Amino acid sequence: MPSFPRIQSPLWAVPFLLLLALSQPQAPADRIEFKLGRFQQITLFENKTFVVILSNIPVDVTFIIIQVHTKYVNTLLSFHKITTTETSTGQDPALLQNLKPEETALMWHLRTPMENASAMSVILSYKARADPVPGGCSMASDLTVDASVHLQYNLYEATISFAPANVGYARGTVPPLCDFAEEEPTLRLQYDVYQYFLPEADLTEKLLFASLQKMATVDQVEANGVKLCSLGARDKTSVTVSSIPGQGVIYNVIVKDPEMNTSAAYTPAHTYCCSFTDKLDNCYTLKRTSTRIFLVSVGLVGLFICFFGHRYLKTVILGLAAVLGSVGGSLLVMCWWRSGSVVLCALVAGLLLGLLLSSLIFFTPLANVKVFDDDAVFWVTFSSVALLVPLIFFSCPRPLNILACGFVGSYTVILAIHNFVFTSLAYITLNIVKRALHGNFKAAFTNVPFQTNDYILISVWVVLLVSGIVFQFHREKEQPRFPPHPYKTWKRDQERRQTNVLDPSHHVPPIKDRVKSALTDVKHLFTKQQSAGEQTPLLL
Repeated sequence: MPSFPRIQSPLWAVPFLLLLALSQPQAPADRIEFKLGRFQQITLFENKTFVVILSNIPVDVTFIIIQVHTKYVNTLLSFHKITTTETSTGQDPALLQNLKPEETALMWHLRTPMENASAMSVILSYKARADPVPGGCSMASDLTVDASVHLQYNLYEATISFAPANVGYARGTVPPLCDFAEEEPTLRLQYDVYQYFLPEADLTEKLLFASLQKMATVDQVEANGVKLCSLGARDKTSVTVSSIPGQGVIYNVIVKDPEMNTSAAYTPAHTYCCSFTDKLDNCYTLKRTSTRIFLVSVGLVGLFICFFGHRYLKTVILGLAAVLGSVGGSLLVMCWWRSGSVVLCALVAGLLLGLLLSSLIFFTPLANVKVFDDDAVFWVTFSSVALLVPLIFFSCPRPLNILACGFVGSYTVILAIHNFVFTSLAYITLNIVKRALHGNFKAAFTNVPFQTNDYILISVWVVLLVSGIVFQFHREKEQPRFPPHPYKTWKRDQERRQTNVLDPSHHVPPIKDRVKSALTDVKHLFTKQQSAGEQTPLLL
């Protein structure tokens, strides 16, 4: 094969070649160009900094907000390549930039330090100089203006917090003061907190990014979100809601200026109240063991310990409820067998029904009424409703037992289904348990999503409830009101066996002899038989 001579550059040309390489523009992969209002999906690489560029900004825009969203990976969004205090961090970072006169282009730096991730980003603009500035009075953050909504969660609750806003102002002017003194313009601002549930059991990025677009601007938030509450300028800028592990939810805040009739939206934040990176009990393998709390408290003792003993037994409350619930159920059976008390059984069944009905009442928006934030008011009301049911049906023990069995039994079927198919109906009792175990839960909004699964299971619950009650009334129509006294029946049978020789049970050995005989038979099964020797006579 012909050989070609190697071309070698002279040594004097090396510096010029190096200078030429450095003068070349950055690779297209390191630069991301944006347009105002356009949602854009991007791919981030670990420890690689991307330059975000926005150009051709209209002169009538007063401030813009850039927001970036990932599923669970923390990202860094900064005005500078080197991380400074002017950096927003998290899975929903955002930066607000007040524009200077005649400023038409901006640049940010975006990086993910942990792992590669897909992200969705958008840059929103506000043109009217009267639009309020979200997070313009940030005091608890390193950012001068913090337009982000911050989320923290635990097993019981999620806390939404945000920085106070400032009134709008034109380009190049000094921002108004944020001292919240009398007659300051910032005092007229109002905040509306919105919530948006993602479809149940769907953890895909595609759905999350599509849902975040529905909660980005003021019009979209008001059209798609559910308003949780409204806050004034002097109110604490944080809201607590009940956490639902494994359920995706998006929160956003709209700040309004009633005097100027303008509004602006913060940056939406999302959470699943679980971890995507933990090896055990992560968002994909989440075990909903909490739904069994009502089941293990089958006895009256367990229910009372779980609901009312929380102040002194917080660390062992669930195990104690399970053990004492089983013990209480056993003691109740023993009391019924010995005494045959119809009243006692009816009261217990009625109290179970009352507890479930009371939990169902506080599963409605009534639980979010401010007066029930007080523990004394809540527990007195809850207990009164629970006790009212057995008192109303005290003279009708048979219908009370049938209603209690139908109502509680059909609900336990829904709890069992919840272990395989998510349903918000499990939180009828779980919210009460949370209230008993966690003191701060009293201030949480207890909204839950109602979607296709829930409506189907509500129909199943109603069918089971009605059919179970009708069937029991029909079956027991010709039967005695209650079974005979168990102890007296057993005593009568014992006396009959002892005196009636013709009764076959009279010839049955006592229990002690029967147990001894059974043990002897079992022992013979494991005993090797000895050889009996020669069995035929010898022939001489």
